[in-house]
Amino acid sequence: MAEDLLRDYRGKRDPGRTPEPFGVRQALSSERTGGSFVVQQHAARSMHWDLRLEVNGVLASWAVPRGPSADPKEKRLAVRTEDHPIEYADFEGIIPSGNYGAGAMIVWDRGTFHTVDGETVADSVTRGKLDMELHGHKLHGRWALVRTKGEGGKSWLLFKKGSAGAAEPELIVAHPYSVLSGLKVEELREGVRRNDALAARAAAAGAARRAPNPSTARPMLAETAEHPFSREGWLFELKHDGVRILAARTATGVVTLYYRTGRDTTATFPEIARAVAHLPCDDFIIDGEVVALDEHGIASFELLQKRLGQTDPAAVGRAAAAIPVVMFGFDLLAAAGYDLRALPLSVRKELLSTLVPRVGVVRFADHVEGAGEALFEEVSNMGLEGLVAKRAASPYRSGRRSRDWLKIKALRTADIAIVGYVRGKGARRELGSLMVAWRGEGELVYAGNVGTGLDARSIAALLPRLQHTVCSAPVFRGTPPGPTRDHVFVDPALVAEVRYAEVTSSGYLRQPVFLRVRDDKTIAECDHLPPPHVHREPLPMLAVSVEPPPPRGQLRLSNLDKVFFPEDGYTKGDLVRYYEEVWPWLAPHLRDRPVVLTRYPDGITGKSFFQKNAPGFTPEWVRTFHIEDTDFFICNDLETLLYVINSGCIPLHVWSARHVHLDRPDWTILDLDPKGAPFQHVVAVARCIHDLLEQLRVPHFVKTSGQDGLHVLVPLAAALTHAEARAFAEVLARVVVEEQSEIATVARAVGARGGKVYVDFLQNGFGKTIVAPFSVRPRPGAPVSTPLTWREVTRRADPARFTIRTVVKRLQQQGDPMRPLLDGQTDVHAALTALSARLG
Repeated sequence: MAEDLLRDYRGKRDPGRTPEPFGVRQALSSERTGGSFVVQQHAARSMHWDLRLEVNGVLASWAVPRGPSADPKEKRLAVRTEDHPIEYADFEGIIPSGNYGAGAMIVWDRGTFHTVDGETVADSVTRGKLDMELHGHKLHGRWALVRTKGEGGKSWLLFKKGSAGAAEPELIVAHPYSVLSGLKVEELREGVRRNDALAARAAAAGAARRAPNPSTARPMLAETAEHPFSREGWLFELKHDGVRILAARTATGVVTLYYRTGRDTTATFPEIARAVAHLPCDDFIIDGEVVALDEHGIASFELLQKRLGQTDPAAVGRAAAAIPVVMFGFDLLAAAGYDLRALPLSVRKELLSTLVPRVGVVRFADHVEGAGEALFEEVSNMGLEGLVAKRAASPYRSGRRSRDWLKIKALRTADIAIVGYVRGKGARRELGSLMVAWRGEGELVYAGNVGTGLDARSIAALLPRLQHTVCSAPVFRGTPPGPTRDHVFVDPALVAEVRYAEVTSSGYLRQPVFLRVRDDKTIAECDHLPPPHVHREPLPMLAVSVEPPPPRGQLRLSNLDKVFFPEDGYTKGDLVRYYEEVWPWLAPHLRDRPVVLTRYPDGITGKSFFQKNAPGFTPEWVRTFHIEDTDFFICNDLETLLYVINSGCIPLHVWSARHVHLDRPDWTILDLDPKGAPFQHVVAVARCIHDLLEQLRVPHFVKTSGQDGLHVLVPLAAALTHAEARAFAEVLARVVVEEQSEIATVARAVGARGGKVYVDFLQNGFGKTIVAPFSVRPRPGAPVSTPLTWREVTRRADPARFTIRTVVKRLQQQGDPMRPLLDGQTDVHAALTALSARLG
């Protein structure tokens, strides 16, 4: 099909006269509702910007004469041109004079996109209306591409969707540089290179005139500091959660990426290698961190893990399209034939900033001078990993650990040896938790067990590796608790990164959480057992927010003595107090989600009304998000939550999607609504769903609705559109109803249900809401929608006992069994295949 679509493209070009690509590379993405996009600035006869979207194995292309604008009022003409090959997304260069489209071209932006409405890209293009979400280096958010009448269907309009914000400079003016080379299109046309400038500056600073061997170079390593500090003569950089890479280019143009161990990883990160090849210097070595950024722009190692270990080129290509990575370059070891390692860090970073762009695939890692404590506070508020403090005058000590570089982690983590595992129960009967140990003086010292953070995927990856190293006796000092028959000891070979609250006087980790396996570290590099009797304050259980909360003094509570629940005597003050106490557990479920309020200004016996739109008098510090002419509340901090509760709101209804990916829900739900059916039947249907999903190895969670029903939720991790999530829920519902036909139905009308439990899959969809976990319901007794363990879903279950008086104590004792819903993933394709087979 791509061959036919490219006939026009090839007919206009001669492969012997232009460097443009002609081959048909496999599509970057198998996702029919999205893929890769590129915007190329093209200095042809007239300057324009070419927008290209992956569809049907080629790049559908539009020429935008004035370039894209972030102002929703600006609708820019976009002229449909011929389809281009997939390889064209990486093309940056000069099309020689006399050729079609002669002139310089840079990759102005690059990223991924998907349709918002779940329609395939091909159908949207045919229909002449694309509603899409862009995730690029420069272009973000929701955009539209709409065909206009006339011009044979070639004229379209490109514009940003949403309401106009503060006046911003034109994107093309504010960000004129390539995301690959960092050059302006005029610089590329003039053949600008940085060799001479880098060589002159290096020579003036006293650098040695030699080119170090990149294959034997090793990165400089940092020591650890316990506390942040501010000090003149120090630079403070963000600590990114990724993998350390040395990116090298030789004078002959060969690009190689090396792990810190010296192993070649070029094939794993082809987009980084291509960007390195475009940087305007003939030879250099850059030290940096490769990361995968989540929807907040924060490095996510969980995402990055899906890129690691890939070797098959086709698999690498698909992974790169789905999870693009960037490299933050923070040091320059060599450039333009000079060895820069003896120069001060401040000079090396100055040189690096002239070579690497600040926005792009390989980007300059900026720093703050002196003010480490203020930066650390911001980093902690944003949920980032921490800081690296570096002495500005320090040389680069290859392969050595130095106090000139200090890691300061915002969360306490330890790299610790895995020395065994403990068998569990149910779905985790083979591996319930890991036994871990510190590095002591000539031996390993038992540090406790860690089970939290282990999901089905990590267990499946870990278990075969551990079983391969099973030994008969422990190789560490200390005695694990519990029945010895459940203990399995292993020869220590794997290192785990664990987050924890503190270390007890016995050396045990308190509240440990498994983060990942550190395949880049050896047992000899594990952390030492901390000194005894060192008091450490536990980490506060705070919600991570990308923005600091507003000052508490701006919140004014009122009428706290007003009775909201007359039969029980609970007041508005009791309601506010409950939400304040439950906040640590509620916060993750609210974060970044549009919230719909139901307000009861006179309590549950008075009038009530829904409220989506934040009124005009809402204070500026209260977070809102604009969606289709509505300003939804976003309760990312306690003060905003208490503000909406103070307005008379009792229950909180949340979207299944976060505002950063509104078209991609984090879960699919089955709402079991009895409407007169006995609660025992609700339990029976829920248990049927549980048994079915257990067989399919699909993670799933249950909570009370706070009224008479139950909610069963399956994590999706924003992998599906709303339409796909609803289709999955419908298939699941119909299988369950077929197996429980005497007590369950999918008939929506109450009169058609015949007294059966309604298995409602229609609560899935764009803008659909469910009552949030731990949300209070406006009924006598002040019941709370409460997450349950599946052991609690029995005929003896009584949802009425979970109230504002009982839930907080329960959470303090047992925690939130539904918290993994926000992090888990489901192989929906495999589940649907199995479910469809049951339906016949």
